[in-house]
Parts: sequence; C-alpha cells; structure tokens
Amino acid sequence: MKIYFLCTGNSCRSQIAEGFAKDIMPDDWIIKSAGIEQHGLNPLAVDTMDEIGIDISNHTSDLIDENFLFSCDYAITLCGDANDKCPVTPASITRLHWPLVDPAGIIGTKEVVKNQFRKTRDQIKSLVYELKSDIV
Repeated sequence: MKIYFLCTGNSCRSQIAEGFAKDIMPDDWIIKSAGIEQHGLNPLAVDTMDEIGIDISNHTSDLIDENFLFSCDYAITLCGDANDKCPVTPASITRLHWPLVDPAGIIGTKEVVKNQFRKTRDQIKSLVYELKSDIV
C-alpha cells in the first residue's frame, strides 16, 4: 500500500499526516508527503508532534514526485491549493481531500499559534486513524 499526503509547502499538515501514518500503519506500507512547493519543515510541526512522542525531525520538505503519485494507492490533499493544483491521477488512485486550516498561517500570540498547531495535529490524527480503519 502506498499513501501520499500533499499540501502547499510540505511544511506542516502533510508532514504531520505522514508522521501519524508511519506511526500507525503497517510497516510494509510506503508513506510519503510532498508539496506543490518546498517551504521547509516547520519547527512548530516538529515540536507539536514531539509533544505526543512522534519524531518527524528527519523529514524533508519535498516537491510532488509524479512517478510516486501515479503509483500510489491513496493521494490525500490537506489544503485547497494542493487539491486544485495536484496533477490529474488515474482512476485507480483513491483521491481524498481533507480541508484543514494551515496552522502556520495563523496570526496571534505564540500560544494562539501553538494551540492551532495542536488542533490541526489532533484533527489529522483522527483522519489518519479513520483512514486506517477504512483501509485495513
């Protein structure tokens, strides 16, 4: 099974989704994330996942690899921009869209931003667990 999580910059949401999926999905599944652009791994995404014991600090911010995209079983977009700009995929690939707030785009105090990262993380966790129950 191959799963690809996609968002605009591959810095937050898709990285968090990849982290959860690698943590709970079978070890022989191939799970990756990528973006329309490369924005670098957001340190707050790393910190927020570290709070719950999942280390994503070694992840890299990658552009969409069309070869992997066209060979995956699931392509999941986590923002409208990625959903709109993601290449058309064959019918054999299950496309899902999870429209999530970009926590890096929140303006406010450090605590407000951190809380949005936690909220987004927890939403993604629920979605990844739901995905697992649908697939397995």
